[in-house]
Amino acid sequence: MATTPPSHLSNFTPITLLFLLLLSPLPILSFTNITTLLSSYPDLSDFTNLLLSTAIPLDLTRRTSLTILAVPNAFLRSSTAAPRPDIADILRYHVLLQYLSLSDLKKFSKSGKIITTLFQTTGRAPNNFGSINVTHDPVTDVTSFVSPESNATLLSVIKSVPYNISIFSVNNLLVPVRADLLASESGPRIDLNITKAITDGHNFNVAVAMLQASGVIDEFEADENGAGITLFIPTDESFADLPPSARFQSLPADKKAVVLKFHVLHSYYPLGSLESIVNPAQPTLATEDTGAGSFTLNISRVNGSVSINSGIVQASVTQTVFDQKPVAIFGVSRVLLPREIFGNNPIIFKPSIGGHYAIAQPPQTAVSPESSQASSSPPVLQREIKSEATRLDRFDIAGFCCTLLLYILSH
Repeated sequence: MATTPPSHLSNFTPITLLFLLLLSPLPILSFTNITTLLSSYPDLSDFTNLLLSTAIPLDLTRRTSLTILAVPNAFLRSSTAAPRPDIADILRYHVLLQYLSLSDLKKFSKSGKIITTLFQTTGRAPNNFGSINVTHDPVTDVTSFVSPESNATLLSVIKSVPYNISIFSVNNLLVPVRADLLASESGPRIDLNITKAITDGHNFNVAVAMLQASGVIDEFEADENGAGITLFIPTDESFADLPPSARFQSLPADKKAVVLKFHVLHSYYPLGSLESIVNPAQPTLATEDTGAGSFTLNISRVNGSVSINSGIVQASVTQTVFDQKPVAIFGVSRVLLPREIFGNNPIIFKPSIGGHYAIAQPPQTAVSPESSQASSSPPVLQREIKSEATRLDRFDIAGFCCTLLLYILSH
């Protein structure tokens, strides 16, 4: 039997309705306040604080469908894995990359279903070892989350927002398989002298002197047998190229130490992993000292080489100085200056042979011919160009939509 559309829709054709639906904004849940949500549960305070000590909250802002397995304080404090240096990847293993309600969990069988975690996206989980097997026993009504090294049992539902996010409490900290992906505490130690390795690479004398003077080199060597470490070492030429406006040498000792830590990732990334990195915004050792979301490096592949963007400086990897798991050391073409210390304005270096200035573009932003023209113009003209381009873009889009809508209604 045919149905009659509601009266308020009778004047619109199916094409018109489709067009209007396409123009309507879709609701998207932001995960920027995920730690705020968790902080309302005092029994999860330890788990929340661990999340805040990593870059995971920043990772969650890019997701629209998640299930989080939170471990209450009593269970977390009894876990031997909590103080480990690879805790960030362990926590990523507790973020499932799809929304699962309690009823969804109860539909799983005793043999289980494999669910991908956030850890799988790091590139440090071989094969499918960044996944968890979720099982449900209909007889006992117990839901379990199983990894090859550990398992946990569902305790309760903390929060559910269909179909974006679920938060469940579990009775144990889950640990991913670390064979061939993270340095094990029981594995062989390489006890690398990082200072000697950099010195042997030549052309890094300024960096070596600064690392020794600051004392942070000892911290780097202490981390090398944990989750691993990746260092980006500026060449002597890159220090010489720093413009006076950067005022790097006038920084106090503690700020210089922060800048040096800004050149270090608290994970082992060989060159191939850097070239195919999934999440380009990477936290640094400076991030761990100052909080999630700050002092991050944007890493991507540009024109066949690894590009590192601090937001105001763009450098490239020029050589591999040392690469033996779990330590990777790379030479880079620029001193990486963080925005948090040097401001948001791009640093302009000396003209290259071609006469063009080296200016860092904003991370993950393509440079169009129009923006290149604007960047070489005076500041006032830049604003006029951007304002005019924005006005024309909006005018063209609005005009096109109105014309198309009138055409559909008239036919």
